This record gives sequence, C-alpha cells and structure tokens, in this order.
Amino acid sequence: MDVLDRQSSFSGTKAATGALALPIPQLDQWLSSHIASFSGLRSANQFKGGQSNPTYHLMADSGSYVLRRKPPGKLLTSAHAIDREYKLLSALAGQDFPAARPLVYCEDESVIGTAFYVMTHIEGRVIWEPSMPGADPVERRAVFKNMAQTLARLHSFDPQAIGLGDFGKADGYTMRQVRRWSENYRLSATEDIEDMNRLIDWLPSNLPQSARAAIVHGDYRLDNLILASDGPAILAVLDWELATLGDPIADLVYHLMTWVMPRAENGGGTGSLLDLDYAALGLPTMQEHAAVYAEAAGLETIPDLEAYLAYNFFRLAAILQGIVGRVRDGTASNDNAQAMANQVRPLAQAGWLWAQKAPSR
Repeated sequence: MDVLDRQSSFSGTKAATGALALPIPQLDQWLSSHIASFSGLRSANQFKGGQSNPTYHLMADSGSYVLRRKPPGKLLTSAHAIDREYKLLSALAGQDFPAARPLVYCEDESVIGTAFYVMTHIEGRVIWEPSMPGADPVERRAVFKNMAQTLARLHSFDPQAIGLGDFGKADGYTMRQVRRWSENYRLSATEDIEDMNRLIDWLPSNLPQSARAAIVHGDYRLDNLILASDGPAILAVLDWELATLGDPIADLVYHLMTWVMPRAENGGGTGSLLDLDYAALGLPTMQEHAAVYAEAAGLETIPDLEAYLAYNFFRLAAILQGIVGRVRDGTASNDNAQAMANQVRPLAQAGWLWAQKAPSR
C-alpha cells in the first residue's frame, strides 16, 4: 500500500485542468478594472492543498495574488460560502489579526464560471504534519504556544464591535451544526455507518450550551496557518469557509482533536499527534496546550471535553463524507480527496467512543 507523504502531496501548486482551469485573458481584464494597479496576469496555478474551495496562486506583472472560488458543479446548501469568507477577512483586516487582506469580491459567475475573491499573497511556510518534522523542540514549543494564543485572540473579538454582529446566530451554534452536518452527511452518504447514526441520535440531547458567542474558525489546525520562513511567528490563518459566530470551546476542542486523531494507514486524512513522545519533540500534551489557551482566554478549565470531542469527530466525519460525495460527483478539488475520505468510518468510531465517555446530562 502506498503511503501518502502529506508535505509533498499537499504543498505547492499544480496546473488547473478541466472545469477548474481559469480563463486567463478574461480574468486579467476583469481584475485590471477592479483592483488598483493590477496588470498583466500571466498564470493561475491551483494550490494542491485544501479540500473544498479551489484556491489559486496568481502571478501578474503587478505582483502575486491568491484567488479563491466556489467549486463548479452541484453544491451542498450553505457550503462554499466565499462571500462570508470575504466579509470576515475584511473585518479582521482592521484588527491587526494575522490573515490575508481581501482585495475584491466577484459574484458575477460569467467571469470564471463561479463567484470568487482575490486577496494578498503571503510568503511563508505551510507545515502539513502537526509533529513538524525537521523542526527543533524549541521551535515546536513556540509554534504551538502561538497557535493557542492566536485562537484565543480570535475568540476574544466582540463580533458587534468589528462589524460581524450579523455573521451568525448568537445562540444554539452546536445544535445548528449538528442539524446541518447531519443533513449534509445524509445527502453525501455512500455507505451506512452505524456510529454516525448513533452520534446523530445522541448529540442533540447531550451537547452543552455555549456560555457566549464568539468568532469561530471552524477548521483551526497547523496546516491552515502560514508560518514565517525563519521562525515560529504566525503570518496568516487560512481557510475561513466554516467560520461563523459560535461556541469558542467547540472551536478549541476541534483544534485539540489533533492529539487524539486516529491515524490513517495510507497517510491520508487529518494529521495526528496521537501517542508521540511529546517531551522529546518539544510538543505540549493536549492538556498543556489547552492550558495555554485557557490562560490567554481568561478561563480556569476547558469544560465538557468528552462531549465536545464526540461532536467534533462527528462534524469532521460529516465534512469528509462531503468530500466522498464530491469525488462521486467529480467536483473534488484535491487529488487526494479519496484517501482523506476513507477516514469517515474511523472518525465516526472515535466520536462514538468519546460520547460513551461523556458524563450523562
């Protein structure tokens, strides 16, 4: 069995082909008339990483840019909402938060076939293995500390104060997520997975109520960050498709799943820190990492960990099942989508195990 090397498989760009290719002359004309000083689009290569919204590196005479679009074809309801990504990035641009600066949004599908937006391109490192192969223990420790503190800072923003008061409903976030992903899972299902059925039944009666609503990223992990090329600084947080107003603890615990993530034999799926020698590598344990976040967020403890882990494993399994559906429908934007989709059953199994560990409510 071939084992996927995540770093080489997901790093860099590739030529965009078929329905994912961009019409260079037409796009150049539109961008030149909508972005000040833009000129001379020469190429638009697709980034290898990412499973949902196709993302491209644009090279032009005027500089380097990034374009993110809805994928072509039939899409799940409420998915691929790049207009929401653009609105969020526009709000964060005024808060000195590490994120790309949005430049223009285009809802006219006649330009490239789907809606899209363009943002600044940020040079740096994207590390696809959470254990950070090749890094020294000091750098690993610093990167993980920065990750926890950056997430706490995102959760600290007052949505109303930065123009995002209408970015989502303030109450009932996890319940809405369970309903949404249950529906999307059923629409994308290609086989019957009993543990997913159990979680769909268990979660509505066993999830805690959020104490407050915050801006949540929805997919916060190391490979959705750009790090400085020469140090542990976080230059940008990427992939805001799932961002909304929601439960900050649920968002944190999604991030903490990395420490208990089932490993895929073929190297696909989501990166894992399961059963590593954390001390030797300079990595924090899950509890130590959560404590850094808690200190930055002004919390004493992280509550309801088991229930939130059950919820997040269910949610990730449903997201990956959506990838299976796009493989089936021919609209998956990543060449390794099928390898990642094979994780749906192990994630569902892990979610049900955490549900059984959760205290009764």
